[in-house]
Amino acid sequence: MSVLVFDLDGTLVSSMEDLVATLNVIMTDAGYEAVPQDHVANMVGLGAKVLLKRALDFNKVAWTDEMIATLYQAFLEHYAANIAVHTRPFDGVVPALERFRQEGWKLAVCTNKSERLTLPLLATLDLARHFDAVVGGDTYAKAKPHAEPLLGAIERAGGQVKGSIMVGDSVTDIDAARNAGIPVVAVDFGYTPVPVRELGPDRVISHYDELANAVAELSEPVRTS
Repeated sequence: MSVLVFDLDGTLVSSMEDLVATLNVIMTDAGYEAVPQDHVANMVGLGAKVLLKRALDFNKVAWTDEMIATLYQAFLEHYAANIAVHTRPFDGVVPALERFRQEGWKLAVCTNKSERLTLPLLATLDLARHFDAVVGGDTYAKAKPHAEPLLGAIERAGGQVKGSIMVGDSVTDIDAARNAGIPVVAVDFGYTPVPVRELGPDRVISHYDELANAVAELSEPVRTS
């Protein structure tokens, strides 16, 4: 069987508000100014350490790796305790997942978010039940854009590489799909500093209502081995 593999933040769920809220709690607790959301909005998909560095740059602080490491641990603890205050699936996600399930697709998540955050978030939002496999950024030795986690997600879902498709929102997802040798659909409402249409995905969608057609256009005629 072929597998639809989804990125998480900016693809399946809108998580910016909670991530930026946590960032600003950490900043203000450390004695710095809060960072306007629009200042880091396009950085959300690049991970918490990048957000922290950008926030310290905003505060004109010459940060060190040791400083980032300390703030990062505080970030993880606060975010884990407030992981879904505002975070919700994007409009149309659940019906789309249910439709693909009914059509016989295997479904998986492949994110660079750590497992300790990914699994509780999916459970809290009642999304975990839709997926045959979940791969986090620390599940394998390498994270996206390396092919290993994406191929691992396909294998763990009980699928085959041929006919599988990646759905993401950033260059990380697109490059991972290229490295794994599978096509990629990009959503244009995610978190990327470069407009996703400029990154060369195979298809671009603006709503999950459009995913079925995009997948159909990219699919092999037969998805079973």
